[in-house]
Amino acid sequence: MAIILRLDRVMADRKISLGELADKVGISNVNLSNIKRGKISAIRFSTLNSICEVLDCQPGDILEYQKDEE
Repeated sequence: MAIILRLDRVMADRKISLGELADKVGISNVNLSNIKRGKISAIRFSTLNSICEVLDCQPGDILEYQKDEE
């Protein structure tokens, strides 16, 4: 996959736990954990918006493009 999720890094920088972020965003711990571990194939813009709002960050702080090796 060419998109790398850096949510764990941003969460560590903000010193926020998975449970606290899940509560503030309004999604389950399991779903947020899947996002954090990159075990997803899509994310709703509303979820991404809420995560960015709570963490006071930009989507580019969480999502990173990495060119696939051929």
